[in-house]
Amino acid sequence: MKDSKLNNDLENVVQLRPQNIRVKLRVGVPHEFKVEFQRAKGYPIDLYYLMDLSYSMKDDLEKIKNLGQDILDTLQKITQTVRIGFGSFVDKEMLPYVSQVGPRRRNPCPNRMDTCQPAFTFHNVLPLTNIPEEFKREVSKQKISGNLDSPEAGLDAIMQATVCQKEIKWGNVTRILVYTSDDTFHMAGDGRLAGIFRPHDGQCHLQEDGSYDGKAFDYPTIGQLSRLLQSNNIQLIFAVTEKSIPAYQALSSLIPQSVVGVLKDDSSNVVQLINEAYRNLSSTLLLEQDQSPAGLHVSYLSDCKDGASRSWQHRGECSGIGVNKQVDFTVRLTASECLKEPETFKIQMQGISEVLKVTVETLCDCQCGAAEEDSQYCKERGTLSCGVCSCNEGYQGQRCECESNITKTNSDILTSCRQSNSLQVCSGHGNCECGQCVCSRQFYGNFCECDDSSCERNDNKICNGQGSCKCGTCVCNANYNGSACQCPVSTDMCHRKGDVFCNGLGDCECNRCVCRKGFSGEDCSNIIDPCEPYRSCVEREVKNRISGQGSLNTCSADKHVHTVKHVWLEGCDQLKCIFKDGISYEVTLKDAEGVLIKYVECAHTIDKTKVIIGTSVTSIIVIGIVIIIVYRILLEIYDRREYQHFVKAQQEANWNTTPNPLFKGATTTTLNPLHIQDG
Repeated sequence: MKDSKLNNDLENVVQLRPQNIRVKLRVGVPHEFKVEFQRAKGYPIDLYYLMDLSYSMKDDLEKIKNLGQDILDTLQKITQTVRIGFGSFVDKEMLPYVSQVGPRRRNPCPNRMDTCQPAFTFHNVLPLTNIPEEFKREVSKQKISGNLDSPEAGLDAIMQATVCQKEIKWGNVTRILVYTSDDTFHMAGDGRLAGIFRPHDGQCHLQEDGSYDGKAFDYPTIGQLSRLLQSNNIQLIFAVTEKSIPAYQALSSLIPQSVVGVLKDDSSNVVQLINEAYRNLSSTLLLEQDQSPAGLHVSYLSDCKDGASRSWQHRGECSGIGVNKQVDFTVRLTASECLKEPETFKIQMQGISEVLKVTVETLCDCQCGAAEEDSQYCKERGTLSCGVCSCNEGYQGQRCECESNITKTNSDILTSCRQSNSLQVCSGHGNCECGQCVCSRQFYGNFCECDDSSCERNDNKICNGQGSCKCGTCVCNANYNGSACQCPVSTDMCHRKGDVFCNGLGDCECNRCVCRKGFSGEDCSNIIDPCEPYRSCVEREVKNRISGQGSLNTCSADKHVHTVKHVWLEGCDQLKCIFKDGISYEVTLKDAEGVLIKYVECAHTIDKTKVIIGTSVTSIIVIGIVIIIVYRILLEIYDRREYQHFVKAQQEANWNTTPNPLFKGATTTTLNPLHIQDG
């Protein structure tokens, strides 16, 4: 319907071809068409810089104030038309995110020597502009802020920067949103901590001054952000510090056309990061449909011009594509059911505003002409009507190719084309004609069950290149065997001694020794951890040596009885296994049933390490006790001396006992004159 050629002219850019098509489909019959894409050189860019202004980003703000011109200069190497904007965020102005205490709310800095602006959710500081001086002037006015918890309202800010198209002044160009922070983000559901239960509605809520308080709605979901970023063709760059990388990588995996970069602690590398991230985004192409109708399957075959083979996928994808390089995609449409009416959907390259409109209608009725009797298509045995053969009596089949059998129905005929316990006709690899399978492509067999390319592989070769594939099973050459012909028949690598392979301690499989438990090595001659299994044998030999008895010729280890030879060596070179009392030993294999145990006995020596540790600990304890005793003696002497001084001072005191003439006693005695005292 519309097929404008690809064009790099900035006044009439065409990057996606065709632009509008109409397709008529029959159910089950796929239809394919080509889609071409070529990224225009010098295509305009809008970059909106979204910054976390919590207190931990204080150093970063000072750097960003002078980076506006650098960002523009870097992007102008890619395109001459660049605009840049600036927005900031902290967190919702509610507990438990932001303090509600008056002085702390007005100045949320943790250090009272600093001055911070009150916290806010999001502020559109500067809409997109191509004047770097304006960026520097507006950003220079910004002050750092602060909040109580670590996560920020980053998703709230991304949502407003995405959906507020007029306020941000997004153009119909390449749109890039750069998000910088040094911490994680609040997600949907976190708003309940502040009593906010209303889900975000995905709409723009900026006030006239460009601010958003975020008190009415919960934080947005990641699914909402992903959908809105794609529908608004905004590519997202997360520039975050290293400690937050895992959280944002997990977030980026859920948002198409987004990348994550490591931001230095002071944001000094942000210009380089934006440049690298933009090149990564622009070199990856993702072509996919937007809400295709139910019952319509859409698949893509990508031709990335790199020589690599591609298969049909649910979306078209190419990476490492440079500017001005054309990439072709094949789109396949298959209807599985009839559509009630024509339906339209869009196919779009992620991050690009251009779309391909596809209108699909299904043909579920036939515009049939006159019936053709004894048609050649029907083997002259039936009438062709609406593309279907109506067979004459005595014949059946799609093209009347089979003579009918009264005792057999079509269902019976199909059953004869199914393998036992299978629901698929001809194993899904052919058609049933007259009760026999007619196989397609490389398949063969009574039920098309055989495929000479489906055998096991070894070293990425069918049947290891040492046999042929017959009906899914490898038929190996004379010198090989195994399910994939991976095993040589030869046994020369299994160290045969007489009729015994692998020293009798393993089996020869694929010309390699597979050793029994406890043994290893090419010929299974190495004993794994020989010290403990043979320790009981060594203990018995040492006891016999001390008592003067002879050595035993057998030994039981790992549930196997071995013949054993004991050899006591001269000298004092310590062997691998330590027994006790200066005795060490080493166990080696003589043959499948015999072992050799060598012993070395050294004069029993004192363990100097234990002596040093014991002496040190004892010395510390003794010195500590002596110090305590001396301290108690000195303290006792001091106490006695002080007591003697007290007694002497008390004895020397001379107290004056003269009555005080001014003192009057508190008791008054009165005699009753009428009282006659006896006697």
